[in-house]
Amino acid sequence: MPTPRINSEYENLTHFITITVIEWIDIFTKSEYFDTIVKSLAYCRENKGLLLYEYVIMTNHLHLIVGAEKGYKLSQIISDFKKHTTGEICKLLKTDNRRYILNLLNHSFSKKDGYEMQIWLRENYPEVMLSENFLQEKITYIYNNPIKRGLVAKPEDWLYCSARNRILNDNTVIKLDRLNE
Repeated sequence: MPTPRINSEYENLTHFITITVIEWIDIFTKSEYFDTIVKSLAYCRENKGLLLYEYVIMTNHLHLIVGAEKGYKLSQIISDFKKHTTGEICKLLKTDNRRYILNLLNHSFSKKDGYEMQIWLRENYPEVMLSENFLQEKITYIYNNPIKRGLVAKPEDWLYCSARNRILNDNTVIKLDRLNE
């Protein structure tokens, strides 16, 4: 089955994207791992044309509602993000001596042939935001993800969720873009 990709016809429309660690391994268990993802998203916002509207970073995946500024391609931004974070996360895993996880990643049946190390599944499951109802459904899904996993009681309590930005007006983790900009 072909890998779901961002359709070139809809390249610069707003998308809901899910980026998943291969084998659904819980890699992001310390703040350094979450911070690596946040810093990479911030870099992509500031330097690569990423428009970040909503997000949640979980222990083994992240959900994003994103777009790309004119002159940029969302598919390329996501590809660059995944490549960069793979290298940084692998360094952290080695520093933390997480050999078991490194071994799982290195021998995963999901790993693409020829890759020395792979953190992320190739699929991003992009869904174009074509209606306000669909957008609201995905925002609710993002906000409720940490609650569903039993990590917090309220969405704004999860440090790595855009609910903090929107509900508490807290932009200390990462700044978000406005959908109507």
